[in-house]
Amino acid sequence: MSSLQPVKGTHDLLPADIARHRMVTDTAQHVSGLYAYEEIATPIFESTQVFSRTLGDTSDVVTKEMYTFSHKGKESITLRPENTASVMRSFMSNGMQRQIPCRFFYRGPMFRYERPQKGRQRQFHQIGIECIGIPDALADVEVIATGAHILKELGVLERTTLEINTLGDTESRNAYRTKLIEYFTRYENDLSYDSKERLTRNPMRILDSKDENDRKIIVDAPEMNDAMNTTSREFFDRVLEHLDLLGVKYQLNSRLVRGLDYYCHTAFEFVTTELGAQGAVMAGGRYDGLIEQMGGKPTPGVGWAAGVERLAMMIDEPVAQSHPISVIPIGDEAFPKAYELVNRLRHENFAVDFSISGNMKKRMNRANDVGAVAALMLGEDELARDAVTVRNMKTGEQTEVALSSLEEHLVCYR
Repeated sequence: MSSLQPVKGTHDLLPADIARHRMVTDTAQHVSGLYAYEEIATPIFESTQVFSRTLGDTSDVVTKEMYTFSHKGKESITLRPENTASVMRSFMSNGMQRQIPCRFFYRGPMFRYERPQKGRQRQFHQIGIECIGIPDALADVEVIATGAHILKELGVLERTTLEINTLGDTESRNAYRTKLIEYFTRYENDLSYDSKERLTRNPMRILDSKDENDRKIIVDAPEMNDAMNTTSREFFDRVLEHLDLLGVKYQLNSRLVRGLDYYCHTAFEFVTTELGAQGAVMAGGRYDGLIEQMGGKPTPGVGWAAGVERLAMMIDEPVAQSHPISVIPIGDEAFPKAYELVNRLRHENFAVDFSISGNMKKRMNRANDVGAVAALMLGEDELARDAVTVRNMKTGEQTEVALSSLEEHLVCYR
C-alpha cells in the first residue's frame, strides 16, 4: 500500500460515494428547478474580502477556519468556506440587480479548517438555494418548502425536524442585543473566553456557544420574543401561517439564531438525530442586509445550504442507473469484430464492458464483478454464422442472436 494518503480532513469519493452524492445533488437540482431556481456556479476561491466583510471578524469561520493564502504575494485569496457570499458577489459583479427577483441553485465543494467529524470534512460539499429581491414573507415560505420537498424526494424528510425562529427586524435585533449584553454582563467572569470576546461585539453569537458552562448561563437568557416589535411579529406570523397552509411541519426554537448582522426575520434548520451531536442537515434564513454590507444596494434575500455528505449518509442505496453488457471475444481472430461490436453498441446507448484479457473463466468473473446483465461471446463459430452468443447473467440461459438484430434483442436488458 502506498504511503501517500489523503490530507487530513479530505477523502476520496469512490464510485459508490459518487452515486450517493449524485443522487443528492441531482435530486436537489431537479426539485429546485420546479420552483424556478436556476443553477449557478462560482469559483472555489474568492478575494478574501468577500468572506471577511460578510462573515464578520468575530465569527469562527473567519478567525479560525478559512483557508487563506497570498496570490503572487499581492492579493489575499480564500477557498470558499460557504457559498452565499460568493453567489451575492456574482449577483453584483454580473449586474443582475436589474433582473430581480433572482433564484439560484448551487452545488460544489467548500473548505473549512475544523476538526473532522461525522459527515463533515475540511473539504466538504454543499447544495443550496438563494432567493434574491423579494421582501415578502412568502419568499421565506417558498425557500423552506423547496428544502422540505428535496428532503421528501430523498426519503429523509420524516426523519428530520424543521426548527424555526425569528430574529426580527433591525429595531428588534438592536433591542434584543441590548437585553443580551445586560444579561450576560452579569455573568461575564463565568463566560468562556470566546463568549467574553463576543459580549459587546456580537452577543447573539454567545447563544451558539457549545461550552458546557456557557450553556448553563444561556438557559435563562432573554429570548427574541422579549424584544419583538409589531412588524416583526406580523412577518413571522405570516411565515408560520403559510407553512401551515402548505402542510410543512415545524417546531419553534427560540434559541435558534444567526449571529451575523445581516440576518433578520426567519432562521431555520432541518435537524436529525441520526448523525450525532451535529444534527443540522439543512440551515438557512433571511439576510436582507448582506448585499448592502458587500457594497451593493439594499436588496432582500433568503436561502439555505445543506451538507451533501450528511444527506448522502441518510439516503437509501441508490438504484444503479444501468448495468453493463460484457463483450467477450474468444480467440485472437474474434478481437477485431468484437471491438467493432463494442463501439457499435456504445453508440446505440448501451453500457458496455469490454473484456480483453484473461481466460474464459476470468472474463466471466469480470462480467459478474461489474454487475453485467448479459455477456456477449464471440468466437470462431459465431464469426462463421455472423452471430453472437448472448448469456443472460441472471438465469444462465444462452441464445445465439444474429448480429444484424442484436440491438433489438438487447433492448430487454436495458
